[in-house]
Amino acid sequence: MVKKPGIYYITFTCYNWKSLIALTNAYDTVYKWFNILTVKGHSILGYVIMPNHVHLILHFAGGRQSLNTIIGNGKRFIGYEIIKRLEIQNELNLLHQLRSVVKPKDKIRGKIHELWEDTFDIKECWSENFVLQKLIYIHNNPCAGKWQLAAEPHKYEHSSALFYLNGKTHYFPIKDYREFLHMYYTEE
Repeated sequence: MVKKPGIYYITFTCYNWKSLIALTNAYDTVYKWFNILTVKGHSILGYVIMPNHVHLILHFAGGRQSLNTIIGNGKRFIGYEIIKRLEIQNELNLLHQLRSVVKPKDKIRGKIHELWEDTFDIKECWSENFVLQKLIYIHNNPCAGKWQLAAEPHKYEHSSALFYLNGKTHYFPIKDYREFLHMYYTEE
């Protein structure tokens, strides 16, 4: 359980790598969750929302809840909206599939659908070089491999790449990671 304030690289993925975010156009719901995080005092420093996963660089300000709990709550928040949209879209086969893979122990706790991979990655960013490595990776993600979602990183609309190119944003205002470096790192 992460309770220590700092800069963290976070990734969470839809169940079985299904493109549930794209299928339901739930990008807006991820942005709503980002807004909840900022209202609670945390800061979004970089992100990319892919069709089936989210990469996030977050300044976690600490507080009562652990980072793990905050991410779990975010996955639930986004998940409820994805299910609602799948129902509206009449995606009955997919909804059945997402119900059929819920583990018995999770059913006992009231879980109805399996929307996310069980685990998610949280890595503390120990240096500016590590933050930059992760920013470059996430910003290039939409242009890499099978995705080809944009010709250049800053042209993918669900990403903070444009901000780091010219200070503008597509949908969500982020904060520059350099504003937080002095809080955690000394000169390298």
